[in-house]
Amino acid sequence: MSYPQQGQGQQQAYQGGYSPAPAQHQAPAAVGTGLNMKRRNPVGAWLGLPIITFGIYGLVWFFKVHDELHQYDRRIDNAATNALLSMLFGGITLGIWPLVMWVKLGGRIAQAQRAAGLQPSCSGGMGFLLGIFGFGVLYYQLQLNKVTDRYGDTPAAQQVSLAA
Repeated sequence: MSYPQQGQGQQQAYQGGYSPAPAQHQAPAAVGTGLNMKRRNPVGAWLGLPIITFGIYGLVWFFKVHDELHQYDRRIDNAATNALLSMLFGGITLGIWPLVMWVKLGGRIAQAQRAAGLQPSCSGGMGFLLGIFGFGVLYYQLQLNKVTDRYGDTPAAQQVSLAA
């Protein structure tokens, strides 16, 4: 395939099989829109998949939830990598940093609930207390599903409008 020389007519360029590619830049998302999160089965995220994967899914869930919260509302900081690293290497800080990330997740979920136009019902303190007894993922996933339910049957990763 030969590309047209500079100065040749546009019509000749298209006849030769050459068509300029459109610019591949993506405009930043407006503050009032975001990508819908994935609706997960709370019992599956809490008990089923972590048992099947010997606990690895818990780390995957923690990372994905943080990433989806940021994709949903860009005002929520992207803490996915920090969250995962805090869980993996939390023993260095005597387990304090993973607890901080766990409590902060409750605040991020409450912020997403506000952005969906819902009354925020998620509490980092409640997530912490339930997490001590092993029910933290269940609680947080139920709270996240309130946000996804707000948009009905809109598939995950589809653009949705934010209320606040």
